[in-house]
Amino acid sequence: MLNKSQIISRIRTVPDYPVKGILFYDVTTLFKDPEALSTLVDMIYEIYKDKGITKVVGVESRGFVLGAALAVKLGAGLVLARKPGKLPAKGVSESYSKEYGKDTIEIHEDAIGEDDVVLVHDDILATGGTVAAVNRLVSKFNPKAVYDNFIIELPALNGRSVLSSDVPVTALLALAGE
Repeated sequence: MLNKSQIISRIRTVPDYPVKGILFYDVTTLFKDPEALSTLVDMIYEIYKDKGITKVVGVESRGFVLGAALAVKLGAGLVLARKPGKLPAKGVSESYSKEYGKDTIEIHEDAIGEDDVVLVHDDILATGGTVAAVNRLVSKFNPKAVYDNFIIELPALNGRSVLSSDVPVTALLALAGE
């Protein structure tokens, strides 16, 4: 199992992506590394193994990778939070602002029930717009509980400030962000 420093050393940083002034933390380098991927799944599993998670919501698109692995390991179902027009059946949507534009996210209307305990997973918590929108979507289903999890948090961007204090948030790594 890798330690946090070893995980950080495997993250590729891409300046000025997707727009000038953004330092992008590319976690796909973690996904292609079997030891890093296994370590991430194990670390997140240890946080949530006793929470009764029944659904993992993977946020488009990097959240799908660990979302699927976590769902399997937790014995939960996987729900995809997708960009508009990507879901084949009727969905529920929520629009939001993010650090470099506006977007919309959708979940199938039958994806989550009132008895579910939901883990929302995405790769990075930056300004919080995406996960706040996903949380608003998930709350429309009235689940028993919701948790948010990220591989990386950029504390300087204060993303937690836009999230509901009712939803516990965890991030494996805190990195400087621009």
